[in-house]
Amino acid sequence: MAQTILEVKDLHYNYPDGTQAIKGIDFKVEEGQMISILGPNGAGKSTFFLHFNGIIEPTSGQIIIEGEPLKYDKKSLLKARAKVGVVFQNPDDQLFAPTVYEDVAFGPMNMGLDEEEVRRRVEFSLERVGMSEYAHKAPHHLSGGQKKRVAIAGILAMEPKVMVLDEPTSGLDPNGASAIMQLLYDLNADGMTIIVSTHDVDLVPMYSDNINVLRKGKILKQGSCREVFGDDQVIEDADLRLPWVGQIFEMLEQEDNIVFGEDGYPLTVADARETLLEKL
Repeated sequence: MAQTILEVKDLHYNYPDGTQAIKGIDFKVEEGQMISILGPNGAGKSTFFLHFNGIIEPTSGQIIIEGEPLKYDKKSLLKARAKVGVVFQNPDDQLFAPTVYEDVAFGPMNMGLDEEEVRRRVEFSLERVGMSEYAHKAPHHLSGGQKKRVAIAGILAMEPKVMVLDEPTSGLDPNGASAIMQLLYDLNADGMTIIVSTHDVDLVPMYSDNINVLRKGKILKQGSCREVFGDDQVIEDADLRLPWVGQIFEMLEQEDNIVFGEDGYPLTVADARETLLEKL
């Protein structure tokens, strides 16, 4: 049975002006999962994520990491951030050192590791994200996709149990977005627990079959892609839409009277191919 690695209990967070940003969320992550938090801009995804390792302290509620409630003293926060790493939406908020190598080394050095172990982790992490040749480059000279990879390497170097990524494909072209998601998929296949926030409904079905729909600080629905995208009311309430593959099949059914069964519309190209072959 999979172990619960991260749990959120009745989380509430109010901004200083009293605005409720998070309104009583319960959330659980099991080791090895790849979970998507799907919601429109302004849903509260970033604020929610920043609670996971204590960057934000909740107004009320609990964050539990590997069975231990998160405490907010310096020692406890360092321990939590070694287990749960957060990659920010804008990598420029995360990259600050003169070189890529120094940036990726910052986390392990803060953990008090010796120089040889820091070097091993940095070299491994840069190789894992395909950025070894840029080790001595200045981060601000990199492209958006390269900066994302370096930011991911900086978290990888701390060897966390959970990696949390806020809109990892934001600002990238389609090929860059696919490359980042493939990297995350590969990391998950190697055992890393991954939590991703996104508003990109087209990417989610290709890489994650565990979705939590977030809107106005509340989780409206949790389930598989078919369960979530098959719920018209949730999609409408969350200001989302079907992935474009599903929209095509919806149009074929509504306008051309082609029935594709009761299991819902295909949501990926691979599913679409299989469905069409069954019809031929």
